[in-house]
Amino acid sequence: MFLLAFAESIQLFPDGTIFIHIALILLMIWILNRTFFKPINKVIASREKHKAGPGGEADSIMKEVSEKETKLNQAMLSARSEGYALIEKERAAAVEMRSKKLADAKTEVSAKLAAEKQELEQQAEAARAAIAAEAEVMAEKISSTVLKA
Repeated sequence: MFLLAFAESIQLFPDGTIFIHIALILLMIWILNRTFFKPINKVIASREKHKAGPGGEADSIMKEVSEKETKLNQAMLSARSEGYALIEKERAAAVEMRSKKLADAKTEVSAKLAAEKQELEQQAEAARAAIAAEAEVMAEKISSTVLKA
């Protein structure tokens, strides 16, 4: 019964208070926009700007990091290739110096060997001459001893 009594008190036809209700609703929307929705929308926009995603601050930072990483890799690659070129140049210079020293040593050894061979030949000739002279002396001694006997 209470429900029926409440249903009878509801007005289904608008009267002059509807304009007051509309004005109050509009005033409430204006106040809520000023005090609640605009600050929340600013916070949401700020979050969207700072979160990872297309057009956000994190996206621009990631692009910057990617560009710097690419530049770093290129710089490291060029430095590495310059280092390898320098190492190769120094190695070639060392090989050339080694070859030159080796050739000089071979030349020196060859000259010493030739000089030693010549000196050895001279000593052999001197020894042959000494042996030949001594052989003649010994032959004369032997022949004189044989003839005396």
